[in-house]
Amino acid sequence: MKATAHILLAFAAGVLWFSGCDSAPGRPATGAESLPPEEILDFNVLFATNCSGCHGSDGHGGAAVALSDPVYLAIVDEDTLRKVVTYGIPGTSMAAFGQSAGGMLTAKQIDVLVTQIRARWSKLGILDGANPPSYAARFPGDAARGEAVYKTFCQSCHGPDGRGGPKGSSITGNSFLALLTDQELRTMTIVGRPDRNAPDWRNDLPGRPMSDQEITDVVAWLASHRVSTPGQPYPASGNSQP
Repeated sequence: MKATAHILLAFAAGVLWFSGCDSAPGRPATGAESLPPEEILDFNVLFATNCSGCHGSDGHGGAAVALSDPVYLAIVDEDTLRKVVTYGIPGTSMAAFGQSAGGMLTAKQIDVLVTQIRARWSKLGILDGANPPSYAARFPGDAARGEAVYKTFCQSCHGPDGRGGPKGSSITGNSFLALLTDQELRTMTIVGRPDRNAPDWRNDLPGRPMSDQEITDVVAWLASHRVSTPGQPYPASGNSQP
């Protein structure tokens, strides 16, 4: 009996010793180990870490377009969205996130972001009955025609010269144009900025949507205001332009 009691006491002591090691100070709890960054596949974590700073915590927009806008997601196809996330947009604030382009995200992580953005925020049939313009321009734009388009559709908000008006900010200033490509200007003209109450191409002028070519032409007019050295003093005047 004494031997059996000693065995039971030794067994109990062993159980207590091992359980004490698991809860020792500084020792991680079971399951508390952090995943390596390249193994994180949770959409919420990936979006919060890589996208929310510019596109808003819920995708509703910020410094950049709203990724949760179903009109935007109907215009931009999945392959284009994946390429933009992977390779970025050179010369703009949109960085390359794919490891193949020098970023931090694996192809699998980018796939999670792209597929979940579309699964969560796109709306089937959002453009039914509309005649949406193409994502990219099909033909060259004409800045002279674009000026007339601007006066018809944009001037009432952004002012006669595009430097700001009663309802819209400046869209011909040097800094603004330096940060956006022609494609970004086109995308913004098509889908608007719902986070800032800026209408899409159907609602700038009630009952009169912009045509595909009119969008191309007004982008050409906006782009014609770019300068080679944005933010730098002009040699003739010594004054900086905003």
